Amino acid sequence: MRSRYSAYVLGLEDYLLQTWHHETRPIALNLGEDIATKWLGLQIKHAESNSASTATVEFVARYKVGGKAERLHELSEFVRIDSRCYYLTGSDPSNT
Repeated sequence: MRSRYSAYVLGLEDYLLQTWHHETRPIALNLGEDIATKWLGLQIKHAESNSASTATVEFVARYKVGGKAERLHELSEFVRIDSRCYYLTGSDPSNT
């Protein structure tokens, strides 16, 4: 999770796509086309291994877009394949 956050901060679209599970991965993220985002911090609220191959991470990422403070609160699902973790999907924890 932390490496994917860092990749967003640094605009490393290739890394984000490589660490995204092929069944849910978008074709492109087009990070360069987004309005300039200033990432302010990541807080891991909870992480849990659900099985030998799956895990969930609840986090809050704070950022600014156009000077306006925002936050992304997500419950992310990861799957481990051949000792590598891949982002599978994310949801709003208040809807679960």
